[in-house]
Amino acid sequence: MQTLYITHPACHLHEMGSWHPECPERLDAINDQFLASGIAGLLRSCEAREAGEADLLRVHTHAHLDFLKKHVPSSGYFEVDPDTYMNPHTLAAALAAAGAGLTAVDEIMNRQAQNAFCAVRPPGHHARPDQAMGFCFLNNIGVAVAYALEKYNLGKVAIIDFDVHHGNGTAEMFANDSRVLMCSFYQNLIFPNVHTEKKSENMLNIPVEAYATGEVVRKLISDHWLPRLQAFEPEFIFVSAGFDAHREDELAQLGLVENDYAWITEQIVAQAEASAQGRVVSFLEGGYNLSALGRSAVAHVKALAKL
Repeated sequence: MQTLYITHPACHLHEMGSWHPECPERLDAINDQFLASGIAGLLRSCEAREAGEADLLRVHTHAHLDFLKKHVPSSGYFEVDPDTYMNPHTLAAALAAAGAGLTAVDEIMNRQAQNAFCAVRPPGHHARPDQAMGFCFLNNIGVAVAYALEKYNLGKVAIIDFDVHHGNGTAEMFANDSRVLMCSFYQNLIFPNVHTEKKSENMLNIPVEAYATGEVVRKLISDHWLPRLQAFEPEFIFVSAGFDAHREDELAQLGLVENDYAWITEQIVAQAEASAQGRVVSFLEGGYNLSALGRSAVAHVKALAKL
């Protein structure tokens, strides 16, 4: 079974202005690096289906969906917050991005693929049940996790988030849900400033200080994530794959490089093979230096596919 590469044309049409770092060129950078590295031809490509309202309502409120539908502009932009804008294509892109995980879960559970990387945007992990924020409109990973739990009656699912910013929306959706273990690291005291977050037993979200290196992050993962994951024995692993902790990314100040993303992914794959029949779905989140993003995504997917 192959690694599945999932995207959708609508994901290129959402944009928030030429100045905005969360831009369509991010997907082009990943695709270009996949072609240049030779891995593109070794993956099976698949177009995402759109998420339906019932899929979204497992984790989002009616009011939130109504807000997004109401504010789709006929032209120009609607400002959700100073960093987050809707253009005429944003909702369609968000529905495709959220649907990518549903497509991946079905393909994997039906044994048509081993694992999947969803190269989609807008990203999702900051989207709260009732609020778009932080470049995110719908919580792509949250939609997929809730779908897998319900449709396939899974008892234990892990969420791994290695974006430099904490996945506050994902944490809010699954706090105190004993079926879910979330493990993340994030740079302390930057957006979304969750240092006051209430602690939940199923959340292992660890802040690290600015300028931490890959060595620091690897030790954190070895000492904290891996023992919890091994004890939890997830049946499926979902990954918020943000590459903005890369040392070349200017939106934060951590010091990871491509080899760190490969190593993190190798640990995820090893745990998936031990307890989850190798089942992993990864979602693109952040990563704004286009060169570093493309190279890091290649390292991540090569490790997923064992190439």
